[in-house]
Amino acid sequence: MKRKPSTEVTAAWIRLMRLQSRVLDAVEQDLKKAGFPPLAWYDALLELSRAPSGEMRPVELEKQMLIPQYSTSRLIDRLVDEGLAARRECKIDKRGQFVEITETGRELQKKMWSAYSAAIEKHVGSKLSDADALKLCGLLDRLGCSCDEVQAPAMADGASAR
Repeated sequence: MKRKPSTEVTAAWIRLMRLQSRVLDAVEQDLKKAGFPPLAWYDALLELSRAPSGEMRPVELEKQMLIPQYSTSRLIDRLVDEGLAARRECKIDKRGQFVEITETGRELQKKMWSAYSAAIEKHVGSKLSDADALKLCGLLDRLGCSCDEVQAPAMADGASAR
């Protein structure tokens, strides 16, 4: 017999979805007001900067960012057009390619972190104690999200949103 979610579980789901949407919208607005591009640009640049040699295959970037392939392709096009990333042919597999962060991309990612970290503090940090945040991470871990991936020392370079 399949169990249906309880009223409490359904209420938690609805809150989680609404909160995610509201907080991401608020962070996007804060970045926009600070004159920065969308959060997805930051996330892509962060993932590329963390990769060995600062490069990834587009499919790897797609998996790290959890966005659809068509969105990843358009995002990469925009990053390349702005000089924040470059495409490079794979020497082993001539059909494949790598996306590599440029120095300009590294600089933008670091600049964006100042506005992004302020937005995280404003919309989340100011509302939770560190103990509450750890408790929330524990609950999210039980749902399959690992908060261990983003540790305090890594935050100096920036944290991924997704």
